[in-house]
Amino acid sequence: MSMQGEKITIDVAERSGGRDGKPQILNDRLFMQLQVYTRCSDSRGAVDAARKSRLACVIYQDLNDPAGIGVLTMSSSPDWFVTRVRGLLTAPPFCDLTHRPDLTMVGRTYAIGYEPNLIDWLLEKPRRTALNPEWPWAVWYPLRRTGMFAALPEKEQKTILSEHARIGFAYGQADLAHDIRLACHGLDAKDNEFVIGLVGKELHPLSHVVQTMRATKQTSAYIQSMGPFFVGRAIWQSPITTAAQ
Repeated sequence: MSMQGEKITIDVAERSGGRDGKPQILNDRLFMQLQVYTRCSDSRGAVDAARKSRLACVIYQDLNDPAGIGVLTMSSSPDWFVTRVRGLLTAPPFCDLTHRPDLTMVGRTYAIGYEPNLIDWLLEKPRRTALNPEWPWAVWYPLRRTGMFAALPEKEQKTILSEHARIGFAYGQADLAHDIRLACHGLDAKDNEFVIGLVGKELHPLSHVVQTMRATKQTSAYIQSMGPFFVGRAIWQSPITTAAQ
């Protein structure tokens, strides 16, 4: 948004300069939502229903609840969550389970301006990450920064954020942890700002990257709240070839 005198110009598109500096503009993004349930004694019914729905989704078994499961769905159209996804989750077996609204998370992909391929970054890479059968473990959590961070000069913000980016890149390069970053401003019941998903082959590196991030300036000085955390292992993932809807 820019302001010129009394005139306010609003631009809601995602933008990136890419590697060669050529502007990329896209007004599409991927929405992702995690719904969590308990009192699920047999997760096979949930897997069967998810498979038959043909939705892009993941079924997790909850590490911290022996009767818990998580359902991660994704689409470029938010309408799908109140039509197709709603249809899935209000039918058996999900309608017979106990919903955990305290663990519901929802967010949208966003650009920071340096993405070499904006379409892939916004629509495809998060899907590939979540649906990769080589990375079944996942840690999902929301977070909110303090208002002081937003008041910092843009240059200082970028310096602080680059520390997180370097750590995340290092874990990804080592195939230890791969992140999905979503914005949830105005979408979250508890007024969180972001949803983070960490996925990988093993659980320990996902815990380790959270521990490592605690020492960064952003987390130690400017994070107001983190969590609750959902930790799960995928027991079913739709094929990566499923087109983003």
